[in-house]
This record gives sequence, C-alpha cells and structure tokens, in this order.
Amino acid sequence: MQPNQITEVLNRPISQELLARDVTRLAYVAKDATPRNVPIAFIWNGSHIVMCTATNAPKLPSLRANPMVALTIDTEVHPPKILLIRGRAELEVVDGIPEEYLQINGSYQMSAEQRVEWEAEVRSLYDGMVRIVVTPTWAKLIDFETTLPTAVEELARQRAERQGA
Repeated sequence: MQPNQITEVLNRPISQELLARDVTRLAYVAKDATPRNVPIAFIWNGSHIVMCTATNAPKLPSLRANPMVALTIDTEVHPPKILLIRGRAELEVVDGIPEEYLQINGSYQMSAEQRVEWEAEVRSLYDGMVRIVVTPTWAKLIDFETTLPTAVEELARQRAERQGA
C-alpha cells in the first residue's frame, strides 16, 4: 500500500473519529510464535499511533524480536465501524512518564481531584515507560455502508454478476 493511500484512508472522517478513541487492540507474535492480541490505550499524533507500557511488560521482548503489528480500533454499535492498521513498532525507553501517556488517559472521565490523585499514583509507580510508536504501513476502514470486508465485497460482486447474467 502506498503512503498516499494510507493517508487517504486515515484522513476519512470515520477514521478520524476512530483514531480519537481511547483503546486499540494490539496484535503481535509472541516469542513462542503464538499470536497475542491485547487492549492498550493509544493516541494518534497525526502520523503515528503511540502507546505506552511498563518497562517490564511481557509484550516488549516479543516486539523487539518481531516488530510487525496489527491494530484494530472499532465501535460497539451496529453497524460497526472498524479501522484496521498494520505497521512496524518502534520501542523507546523513556525516563519518567511520557507526555502521551498522560494525554491518552486524559480522555477518561474523572474529576480534577481524581486526576491529581491518578497522576500522583502513576508518577510514584513508574520510574520510566516504553513508548511503542507504530508507523502505519497499511490501513483499511470498514463501515458497512461505503466499505466492506474484502470477502464480503467479493461475495457482493459475485452476486451482482449472477443477477446480471
């Protein structure tokens, strides 16, 4: 997929709505070669998906060994809206709390007092974190109105051909 095609998909209004959500599912291959899929908070900075995790997170050795990942961001309504992204994860160990982590969790509903308590707890827990930065190399939006999963598109095309024959 060409970079301009990825940009076109990610700049669609529905994609932008999905990229403003709080949680994605990060799929990767574990060190034992089995698949993993974990929910993780994220932020879209306009060109990358940024996630933050503990320096001792079990996913990190796997991502160092095989940085290729897939992300799913979707809704819980019918018809679902689904943004699929593939890319390469780059890991950066950071002293203290990355600003993105504080921004990511800024969208959760909490009072100002709760926010102060939460941030103090976070700062006391983590000496540092790892930023997982994914550059999209492929993207697909499925909204079941203007776009469909590839297999469903193929079935619809075959049906139209049968009906037209």
